[in-house]
Amino acid sequence: MGDRLLDVAQHVDAGLASLRTESRKRIKVAASLTIAEQLMPRWLVSLQAAATRRGSTAPEVILTATNSDHVISAVRDGAADLGFIESPGLPIGLRSSVVARDELVAIVPPDHKWARRSKALSAYELSQTSLVARELGSGTRDSLTAALRSTLGDAVEQARPVLELSSAVAVRGAVLAGAGPAVMSRLAVADDLAVGRLRAVDVPELNLRRELRAIWVGGRTPPAGAIRDLLSHIRNTSAP
Repeated sequence: MGDRLLDVAQHVDAGLASLRTESRKRIKVAASLTIAEQLMPRWLVSLQAAATRRGSTAPEVILTATNSDHVISAVRDGAADLGFIESPGLPIGLRSSVVARDELVAIVPPDHKWARRSKALSAYELSQTSLVARELGSGTRDSLTAALRSTLGDAVEQARPVLELSSAVAVRGAVLAGAGPAVMSRLAVADDLAVGRLRAVDVPELNLRRELRAIWVGGRTPPAGAIRDLLSHIRNTSAP
């Protein structure tokens, strides 16, 4: 009987050790679309390269791209071990850390009337314009609303979007097709602005800079293992 109990205990210990190893090697990440599309690929490639240089294996990252509200829910519910959001404010009940900074920019095609105007666009005029917008729950949309309220007051009512779309790629395509102006992450349209496919419209009354954050459940320090390793690498490769 004693030998059988010892065998069972050894099997249990081996199983727990295996689970601990797997938890260090695999991490479920949910990221807002701007971060998933514009930053996460670079972070993951450099993570793999750093592990190769050390002769080790990088954690396996299972990435889900969604909007910031869904990222917060996924982390709270345990569907994701780590989240990345672009929405303003700190999610209640979650820990967070700034991992990068970004800026929103109002964009139009080169033939749009705003591209030819001689004076800057006002915050009020932008608020009363039907924009091509992301869906409710998007960090980009929430960041614009927060910036407008900061300048114009909480009572400001924004014009209804001309289109509501579920990805930055779709918003960019709609603007290029002439659907209307949009406010997007500069990261998502940097190439278009550089070659003149899109034009940036200055709105000097608005502070459109924002912080991009990692979020997790637990203590102030991220959980040990793959989560902490990934965040440490991101901090070392992108100065917030």
